[in-house]
Amino acid sequence: MAKYAGLISLILFAVGCGKSPSEKLTSLSEEFVYNSLAFSPSSATAAGYHEHEKLKLDEMLDDFSESSRLRQRTFYEKFRDKLGQLDTSKLTPEDLADLTILQNNNDLSLLDLTEVQSHLHNPTLYVETLGNALNTPFIVEYAAKPQRIQHIIARLQKVPLYLDQAAGNLQSAPALWIQVAIEENDGNINLVDHDIRAAVPSDMGEAYSRAARPALDAMKKFGDFLKNSLTSRPNYDWRLGGTLYPRKFRYALQSGVEADNTLQQAERDMQSVRARMLQLALPLHAQAFPAHKDHADLSGTDRENTVIGEVLNRIAERHSTREAFLDDARKALDEAKSFIQQKKLLTLPARDNLQVIPTPEFMRGSYPVGGFNPAPALQPQLGAFYWVTPIPESWPKERVESKLREYNFYKLKLLTIHEAMPGHYVQFEVANGVQPQSRRLLRSVYGNGPYIEGWGQYSTQMMLDEGFLDHSPELALTFAKEELRVLANAILDIRLQMLNMTDQEAMDLMTKQTFQEQEEASAKLQRAKLSSAQLPMYYVGWRAWLKVRDEYKQTKGNSYTLQEFNDRALKEGAVPLLALGALLK
Repeated sequence: MAKYAGLISLILFAVGCGKSPSEKLTSLSEEFVYNSLAFSPSSATAAGYHEHEKLKLDEMLDDFSESSRLRQRTFYEKFRDKLGQLDTSKLTPEDLADLTILQNNNDLSLLDLTEVQSHLHNPTLYVETLGNALNTPFIVEYAAKPQRIQHIIARLQKVPLYLDQAAGNLQSAPALWIQVAIEENDGNINLVDHDIRAAVPSDMGEAYSRAARPALDAMKKFGDFLKNSLTSRPNYDWRLGGTLYPRKFRYALQSGVEADNTLQQAERDMQSVRARMLQLALPLHAQAFPAHKDHADLSGTDRENTVIGEVLNRIAERHSTREAFLDDARKALDEAKSFIQQKKLLTLPARDNLQVIPTPEFMRGSYPVGGFNPAPALQPQLGAFYWVTPIPESWPKERVESKLREYNFYKLKLLTIHEAMPGHYVQFEVANGVQPQSRRLLRSVYGNGPYIEGWGQYSTQMMLDEGFLDHSPELALTFAKEELRVLANAILDIRLQMLNMTDQEAMDLMTKQTFQEQEEASAKLQRAKLSSAQLPMYYVGWRAWLKVRDEYKQTKGNSYTLQEFNDRALKEGAVPLLALGALLK
């Protein structure tokens, strides 16, 4: 990757040297991606970018010092001015899609640096960044193992300064953020002291131990800081409020919709989805509970809650075990892949590099069930990971049962479809073919969230529409519950961040209106407080994907095929969905 570093100085010079607007945009895109990755070495390694202007990024940790933040702020402010000087009238539709990504991600970076200021209040930022910096070279085979262990050793040597910097920056934090950071910091300690240590070649063991000892001491010291010092300053409000949140929503979603309008539409849609669920549930209810007579004595919401709730409770009884959860996810992956091939729903990527593994400990606060981690954008031949979060041995029986009931036989299949096949794994693998490389990098590293999460939801619906599990009514009702959860995600995020929704109101929304288990609802509430403007991406993106497909189908008429639409849409990479329709013409 060293060859890319040499381009940077040339790129900076070339931006204003008589090039066409499209050529200037390409240069700016490379400037943005490579410099922003260099600001975050942990992200650079994950993206496959290993050297920047003779800096060996794999041996570095992210710099959160005041001087570094000033450099970043200056870069993004100047970059915003450069984008403003482009003649957009001469840009192609592909260029305009890239420009939207650049503008919004640049503004999002500036918003965080100057107003949200996560570095002052979010301890999970430091813990998760460090965890990724150490875990990526541990699990991603971008170089020979001894070289990657050497990168880890180099980073471990910098941990004491890094965590001293973190403790010096953090002024106050919400109690929940502190607690999650404590748990994830313990995960980092385990990663260094057990997982990585066990994999170190014998001839490197002494060098690893020398680096690990002060790093582990620093992690334990940081844990004490979180427990004993930062906990005395829990006076920071995790809510962004009615001024910051709408702006973050706009920059993060890049969808032409605003937070307040999205909330209103989601609350209207919830009523119609519940009514549809009742119709799906009634035949199943008649089979399972003939003595209940469909609760015809009830009406409205009470009847919906009772009939749908009883059927979902019966469906939830069929579930995995704590021990078999990961293996059952692997089986669901194979089943989904076979169905896609049989139905020819899309062209699966030739490369098969997906691994199903337990979610890293330091990420389990943000990924309580599972998630997807793509292969490096610059080295797509390397591993991609479908994370499945193990159910802790320490959990009591009731909590385990709640989790397994929520992620029952049917829901685990839906999760696997969304995260892996044909969801995010297929999506990212196909996008690795986007050309030119500068465009592929931009859309991989800074891809549009609603495009990404919307595809996960849309592709799941497509699988059911095409007959996955033989049009199982139990699966259909479980997916309708999933649709309710997507709506609740949007409502929850917007109301919590903007309208001071209480914890009890949030739990009531999830458990009483969208039929979620207590354990799932509690985990989602935690996730909503840890993040912002991410949960609405599923709803906004899903609706937009269906709209783009409908418009494409109308344009194509009798020549329309589902496979062609899916293939063409995926080959664009994660563009803003407002731009996707124009790119498919």
